[in-house]
Parts: sequence; C-alpha cells; structure tokens
Amino acid sequence: MKRTTGLLSAGVVVLFLLSAGYLVSFWFMPSEFIIPDSGNHNIATAALPPGPGFAEDRVPKKLDVKPIPFDGDRAIKYLKALCDLGPRVSGSDAMTAPQKLVTKHFEAHGAKVVRQEFAAKQRSRSRDVPMVNLVAKWNPDAKARVIFCAHYDTRPFASEDEARNWAKPFASANDGTSGVAFLMELAHHMTDFPTKVGVDFVLFDGEEYVFDRNDKYFFGSEHFGAEYVKHKAKLPYRYDAAILLDLFAHADARLAIEGNSWEAAAPLVDQVWKVAEAVGAKSFKYERGFRRAMAVSDDHIALNHAGIPAIDVMDFDYPDWHKITDTPDKCSAKQMEEVAKVLTAWLQLQK
Repeated sequence: MKRTTGLLSAGVVVLFLLSAGYLVSFWFMPSEFIIPDSGNHNIATAALPPGPGFAEDRVPKKLDVKPIPFDGDRAIKYLKALCDLGPRVSGSDAMTAPQKLVTKHFEAHGAKVVRQEFAAKQRSRSRDVPMVNLVAKWNPDAKARVIFCAHYDTRPFASEDEARNWAKPFASANDGTSGVAFLMELAHHMTDFPTKVGVDFVLFDGEEYVFDRNDKYFFGSEHFGAEYVKHKAKLPYRYDAAILLDLFAHADARLAIEGNSWEAAAPLVDQVWKVAEAVGAKSFKYERGFRRAMAVSDDHIALNHAGIPAIDVMDFDYPDWHKITDTPDKCSAKQMEEVAKVLTAWLQLQK
C-alpha cells in the first residue's frame, strides 16, 4: 500500500514534516505525500452516503451467529511456512512455490481455484513480467458473492528501513503474508460455512512490485477490477462487497477506519465495525485515520473503482512496516482469531 495523496503542495508538506520532526526518506517517498493525523477523528456521527447501501441494516442488536473454530496457532504455522519460502517478488521464480502451495491447500478444502494470469510493465523496469492473481471460490454457483482478499507478493527490499538493510532478505510477515495465512486457516471452515452467498478468496500479485518512488502500485487488483468491469454484463454473478486484509495481524493492532474505505464504502465500514463491537473485538476502533495518514491507497481502491464496495482492515501505524523487522514473531495468533471472529460473524449475516 502507499500513503494518501495530500492537498498541499509538495514543498509545504515537506516543510511541515520537517518542522514536526518527521523522518522523511526523500529518495523513496512516493509522489503521494502523507498528511499526519492524530488518529482521533471519531466518525460515529458522520453522514452516510445518500440512499440504501449494501447490507446497511443487517446488524441486529444481538447477533445469532455460529462460532467458527478459527485456529490462530495453525494460521501462524502457515505464516511461518510461507515466510520460510523466502522473498516473493512478482515476476520471479520464487513466486512459483507459494502459488502451488496455496492452490493445493485451497483445492484440498473444497475451493475451485482460478489463475488470473497477466503481464505488467513497471515504469522503472525494462521489460514486462508475468503476474498471477489467485481466486479461490466457494459455492461457485451463487449469484451474490463477497470477496476476502490480500496481496501475496513481497516488496523487493525493505524500503522504510536503513539503506544498509535493503540487500537483506525481507520476510514481510505481516505485510503480504499474514493475509494469505489467515485465508489458508479460514479455508478449513468454508465447505459448510453457514452463509447463502458465494465467497471468493482473492490473492493479488504485484501490490509490492515497486523499486523507485515513481513506480506504479497495485497491478493485481487493478487487473482484477478491470476484468470484472469488462465482463460484468455477461457474468452469472455479482460482487456485493470486498474486505481487504493488510497489516492487521500484529499484537496490539489498532484497526481504525481507513479514510478511502469510509469515502467509498461507508455502509460496509459501518456494518463491519458494528459487528466488531457486537462480538467484543477490541482491536477494531470506530475512529478515522492513523498517525501516519488520514487515508491509504491500497488494493481496495481498484475494487471500488470497479463498482465493488471494498474496505481495508489494517493498522497503518504498524511500526515494522516495510522494515527487515517485519518477521513472523511480530504476528499474533490471538489477533488473527479476533479478526476471524468479526469477519465470520459478518459473513453469516449476508443473504
């Protein structure tokens, strides 16, 4: 993911950051600048977009849902196994092993897995590289569908770390691995899951294929969204909602409401955070923004542009973001279980 676009000129923002004591990496800072935020913007009274939204009124005061025995310890084992495969940079031979691993896993638990293959050209690279989105489908004949998604590639180097660490292997455990591991564990419970909608797990390639501050982001989600728009009129199904998981699995996570999610899909945000309150998920905070930014560009942007209400469940203040220290020990089985409690309760409310 990358930081949100600011409304101030670059010069003014840089001066503000320096005067506030923020450390700025000018070599790698993307064209989108960060506007710092206190993270205390409570949006409980903010107005929702006009007209009925997706699932806006589907959270009863008392939830009658079936507990799902999500095993956080097993999810952590999956996370460690993925990290043990080493860096997973888009277009490299290293992507083959995780693709085979997760495909075999999802198929073994009843999913139909589709490989969405495409080529992408990065601005700073001399040639196209092959990329693959993986789509695991449960209840594939259902016309109404929802998406749980994450990216599964890792950045070529730890760009927020000291330059001397850029040549070291980058595990990217919470960023680009935890979402995959979470979905691998959730796959154990999907064959007989008590919901009427179809469910797709989508793993995006090319989210982190970035070498230079002027490079593009989000190749996989942009391709997925474009393909959905291109074929939507003839598809036998529709996507009603999507939930993106990114930087969510660490201990003491603060899952505040990301600004672009609120602007594009407020009813869905409102529903998920109401479910979190109902099930006692303390890491979900009904507050808007992070210390690093009011809003974040991430894979949910392309989905919203494609007409799929999509939100980002994340903690953009994760201290090990894009650093060598983003290792498996930073991730928490209990935190993954809490997020699973919210998402599986939310999923049971869909009709």
